[in-house]
Amino acid sequence: MRPMTLLEPFRALFYAPFYLAEARGGFARHGIDLRLITAGTTDAAAAMLLAGEADVAWSGPMRPLLLRSQDPSCTLRSFCAVVMRDPFLLLGASPRPGFMLQDLAGMTLGLVSEVPTPAWCLQGDFARAGIDRGAIRTVTDRSMAENAAGVVAGAVDVAQLFEPFACRVEDAGGAVWHAQADRGVTAYTSFYATEAGIAAKRPELMGMIRAMAEALDFIRAAPAEEIAALIAPRFAEVPPDHRVRAIARYQALRLWDHGPVFPRAAFETLGAAMLASGVIGHVPPFELCVDQGIVAEALA
Repeated sequence: MRPMTLLEPFRALFYAPFYLAEARGGFARHGIDLRLITAGTTDAAAAMLLAGEADVAWSGPMRPLLLRSQDPSCTLRSFCAVVMRDPFLLLGASPRPGFMLQDLAGMTLGLVSEVPTPAWCLQGDFARAGIDRGAIRTVTDRSMAENAAGVVAGAVDVAQLFEPFACRVEDAGGAVWHAQADRGVTAYTSFYATEAGIAAKRPELMGMIRAMAEALDFIRAAPAEEIAALIAPRFAEVPPDHRVRAIARYQALRLWDHGPVFPRAAFETLGAAMLASGVIGHVPPFELCVDQGIVAEALA
């Protein structure tokens, strides 16, 4: 057994394949003695990884893309695609059949404040649709829990949320108006590490990639109830029916249908969204940001 320290940025249901690999013994089966640490935020995870406090992290491929666009000497690389569709949803206080993003004009939209990628991706959608962001009143300083409560109370018209907050709003009579996954593949979650770290721990990382390939195969086919039960120890505070509904929704949205080979189109969609949001001035080359070679070798 080879020890490996893995960082999760925060706990989330859309990260289910990672917890499945752990719960089904996938990492151990491939010789990995895994230690999972919760960093708390995506920024904290990146800082801990760069400080040498972990061997590998999972997070948005936006991290190597962003840092390489700012500093050509950055050596972070993503590998092993896991979540390649957007898990965020727009919810209102009541059903709105036929909703289109253009309908947001004049509304108050509560954007996710905990992490930047959901808002960047939505801005990319606005740019492609020719929607004027200035016509939408946005709330950017509240948590998802606050925005979910705001929708129910009528304080905001629509909120950008992930699971299980969507289930909470639905339980109060609300409804999903739009799934950001509907745009198609978008690079949302993968492993990442420094180039030196990948070289130093290559056999161990290949074992982890194989474990994730098995977890992805399982989550694509298994009933939501079985998946929800397996990951329950990591989500003791989430009601069982919310876990099941969340997994079933994400399966229907094909959140985990791509990977572990990284789709280039998913990277390009993310890069375009970050450009549209003004957080980068250029998109670094895919080959610099993503290590496809280690995945191909692991799965050969």
